[in-house]
Amino acid sequence: MTTYLEIAALFGSLSLLSIGGGNTVLPDMHRQAVNREHWLTDNQFADVFSISQAAPGPSILIVALVGYGAGLHVGGVPGAIVGGVIATVAMILPAATLVFVLAQVWQKAQRSRLRFAVEKGFPPLTVGLILASSLVMSRAADHDWRAYLLTALCTLVFVFTKLNPLIVVAAAGVVGYFGII
Repeated sequence: MTTYLEIAALFGSLSLLSIGGGNTVLPDMHRQAVNREHWLTDNQFADVFSISQAAPGPSILIVALVGYGAGLHVGGVPGAIVGGVIATVAMILPAATLVFVLAQVWQKAQRSRLRFAVEKGFPPLTVGLILASSLVMSRAADHDWRAYLLTALCTLVFVFTKLNPLIVVAAAGVVGYFGII
């Protein structure tokens, strides 16, 4: 039962911090799930992240998979399913409730100076959170200089070209498939 409460507490708090989407809280999710609770290893976390990104649907699927991994330790497959459900509900419900309440207030404060300040502050905050997530995932997934080089090259392609990301991902997949990395 303690693990399920820890899952709910972790994802409930991350829910309220996920400004810009679920991927912005990946560093803290990784720190808690891998380093503190040991629900997953670095490699498992990187695999779970990859699966959640490749699967159709929202990228926040990683939450259900981390909850599944946590629940697996306490109750086998049934415990894993419960862990996944708890994590997903805990990630969605607090933020959805807060957004609903704040939307009511936000509409009434259309000309407020505080509203304009908050709207100006969120974009750089979100970019910083996403960059932190990228760094954590790179450290979790890359284990030698070739992997770091591929990550850097893909990042440069994404930043400086308008090449379709699917082409870059497919090329990286081919490199991995043939064992170059």
